[in-house]
Amino acid sequence: MPRYGRIDDEYGRHLAVSRDSEPIYMLNLTKYRSAAGRCEYGVADQIADARYAPIPVLSAVGATLCFVADVVASSGDWDQVSVVSYPTRRAFIDIALRPDFQDWHVQKQAGMERATVLGTLPVARLPEAASTRLVLLEVWNGAAPAPVANGPAAAFDVEGTIVGDGRDWSGARYTTIEPGTPLPLLEPRLDYQVLLLEPSIEHWQWAS
Repeated sequence: MPRYGRIDDEYGRHLAVSRDSEPIYMLNLTKYRSAAGRCEYGVADQIADARYAPIPVLSAVGATLCFVADVVASSGDWDQVSVVSYPTRRAFIDIALRPDFQDWHVQKQAGMERATVLGTLPVARLPEAASTRLVLLEVWNGAAPAPVANGPAAAFDVEGTIVGDGRDWSGARYTTIEPGTPLPLLEPRLDYQVLLLEPSIEHWQWAS
């Protein structure tokens, strides 16, 4: 059991035995114990990739680091959001069993205070690259909420929460917005989170 969240064993078994061939996008919300655990942005993508994730290990199972963003503000006090695309659900389990991934993960989790990892599937299309450099991410349980802001949006269904705090989630939405877009102040809710993001890596178009 990781120190930063609870594993959903039932969903883990589903991932392990699934024979589905469609890619799955694992959405990671992370809160670090200190700033030292975060990526240092402002460097080349390939360097940031290496600091965030073991890229050769991901590549070995056909996975792609397709999105990384700093959290500018959020209702859940998160620091970073990332998405890794896996070619199959089984590939997510396979990478977790690799000794080289486990060695990397021991170092990674030392700086993590808490995390939520969601298995998500695109409803229609993948998000567009945020040329404005700002993305609004919403995650909810239940019916999809009305959009918080106008802009190109991409919705995902949440299949399951492999790591979390016990809450269930059913949907996620990425909306590209212009800097300075007025956003309504919403009352905190256990079944809804909203995060304002500044992306540093956007490789959605290359995802498997």
